[in-house]
Amino acid sequence: MTVPAIQRTIDAVWRIESARLIAALARLVGDVGLAEDLAQDALVAALEQWPDEGVPERPGAWLMTVAKRRAIDRIRRDQVSARKYAELGRQLEAEQDQAAVDGGQTIVDDAGDDLLRLIFIACHLAFSTEARVALTLRLLGGLTTAEIGRAFLTPESTIAQRIVRAKRTLAAANIPFELPDAAARNARLSAVLAVIYLIFNEGYAATAGEAWIRPDLCEDALRLGRILAELTPREPEVHGLVALMELQTSRLRARPGPAGEPILLLDQNSARWDYLLIQRGLAALQRAEKLGGAHGPYALQAAIAACHARARTAEATDWQQIAALYDALAQLTPSPIVELNRAVALGMAYGPAVGLELVDLLNTEPALAGYHLLPSVRSDLLARLGRNEEARAEFARAAALTQNARERDLLLARLHALDAAPDSR
Repeated sequence: MTVPAIQRTIDAVWRIESARLIAALARLVGDVGLAEDLAQDALVAALEQWPDEGVPERPGAWLMTVAKRRAIDRIRRDQVSARKYAELGRQLEAEQDQAAVDGGQTIVDDAGDDLLRLIFIACHLAFSTEARVALTLRLLGGLTTAEIGRAFLTPESTIAQRIVRAKRTLAAANIPFELPDAAARNARLSAVLAVIYLIFNEGYAATAGEAWIRPDLCEDALRLGRILAELTPREPEVHGLVALMELQTSRLRARPGPAGEPILLLDQNSARWDYLLIQRGLAALQRAEKLGGAHGPYALQAAIAACHARARTAEATDWQQIAALYDALAQLTPSPIVELNRAVALGMAYGPAVGLELVDLLNTEPALAGYHLLPSVRSDLLARLGRNEEARAEFARAAALTQNARERDLLLARLHALDAAPDSR
């Protein structure tokens, strides 16, 4: 195997194994920051040794062994931690003895618990949302600070500062590496789901920059969601979020055109949708519903996505069902964004005048003052009503507000398409 091929292999192994590696080490040493340092030490060892010695048969186990040896070496050098070293030594010996008895099943079981603990730690409520995102992608996604910065168009130094501050907060607050108790679990789980979906949304519709979509972020979020679903199989909202992401991801190939330009849902070629992902999404939604979670916020959004997925053409879309689902979502989690989406559905189900009536009520909503999709939705409804002069003004306002270059081009193209069209009110 060539050196570049080994480098690619190491990158792939790191993406797959780093979260489990850090999680297991954090349980052993009781410090997430130290655990990441030890995991990085093991990665450096792999970069140094694998090009000469070849990739080991079990690369994840190799990294874990090296990291544990580095942990013991570090603690040995720290005389203050002599008692912890003895405890760690006993723990490692106990793991090896148990692995010999049960063929390694105990370690496999522990790995699931460790990973779940790390997920909850990375999304701890003590951190800002930005810090949760950065820490989740760093510890669980295996991304470098440079990769996170590029994904969110944020300077690498800013991402590094967020991660360092989060680790300091963990240490200063003495937050234990353990699963939250029943009282805190729901709130913490909601935070975890929100972080994963935020990462996904940034990939599905980038807020800024030159790219319309960032598939890598969607894949990272979906992988985290699937892992969480395996670790918490009885949580309906986890399956609801996975269903939503599977169904949305199924349309990724159809969202950009040949030159990377945005293609809106009603204009997409459904033959380019990934029907395997659609089936996976529908199955995950069914699991959420069987667990009693049909009316959870993510499950409701997944049900809306399912309506689109089941319609092979734009004309076949059940907009009345979608409007009803948005009604339920608005009652469950009322927000201006949900109301704006509901307005779109009402406009499609019952005519643009109905949708515009709701959008006009949202025009004075402070939370939507700088939100480009408000004038974008309004311009579309106005154009469908033949109020082209007003529609052009709204398209121009939306284009001025968006930070995404591709989306701006789309809005300006729609504006220019109306230039020659007379107002037909």
